[in-house]
Amino acid sequence: MSTAQQSPLPAYDHHSGAGPTLVFLHYWGGSARTWDLVVDRLAGRDVLTVDFRGWSRSSSLPGPYTLRRLADDTLAVIADAGVTDYVLVGHSMGGKVAQLVAATRPAGLRGIILVGSGPAKPAAEVTPEYREGLSHAYDSDESVAGARDHILTATELPEPFKSRIVADSRAGADAARLEWPLRGIAEDVTEGTRMINVPALVVAGENDRVEPVDVLRANLVPYLSGADFTVIPHTGHLIPLEAPDDLVDAIAAFAPLA
Repeated sequence: MSTAQQSPLPAYDHHSGAGPTLVFLHYWGGSARTWDLVVDRLAGRDVLTVDFRGWSRSSSLPGPYTLRRLADDTLAVIADAGVTDYVLVGHSMGGKVAQLVAATRPAGLRGIILVGSGPAKPAAEVTPEYREGLSHAYDSDESVAGARDHILTATELPEPFKSRIVADSRAGADAARLEWPLRGIAEDVTEGTRMINVPALVVAGENDRVEPVDVLRANLVPYLSGADFTVIPHTGHLIPLEAPDDLVDAIAAFAPLA
């Protein structure tokens, strides 16, 4: 494994192995380590995990923290790591970033996996009032724990991962914590998503309250050309932590070793 943090690039970890490389992009409040349970189950695979600008090890990097800036950062990290054959795996906010990356039709992109992703077209429920409330979800350790237990998850997580969620959510720069709920979540990226020209898989959590199955079916799948769609039973929004085995199965089936 090699670890890199070159200013102004976000921090990333590159686990060398067989390709195509799986490039993992985390949710709002997450970090590269959100994917640890998934990466551990992908032994032998070439894997790249990123701490988005404004989060975790990249929290000191300056803004702006817009989705398009995160997409540009992702392409820069992929180039810096020397990755030339890859599949994007984006969770929630990271899924929306992945759509913007794929919309540029970069060389080497083989496919895109969107896990509980922010949809291309914002859901009707994403009102200004909703966004204002969401912007306070990570105000304190207690508010993060409440969001984790009552909104983000549908299953009980081991205590170390529950604590990690609080730590990661609180580790973001203030402006980064606000960018997604106040602006990014409401950004319509359908024009870009329609430009994606690689195979796509949309993964939904059966009991996801953040990006429900019906929202992903209506507001994401129609904007992708012939996307596959799978629902993982019982899980909530934090699919990489709640259902890593099922998610790895879906990833491996969609993006087998070359």
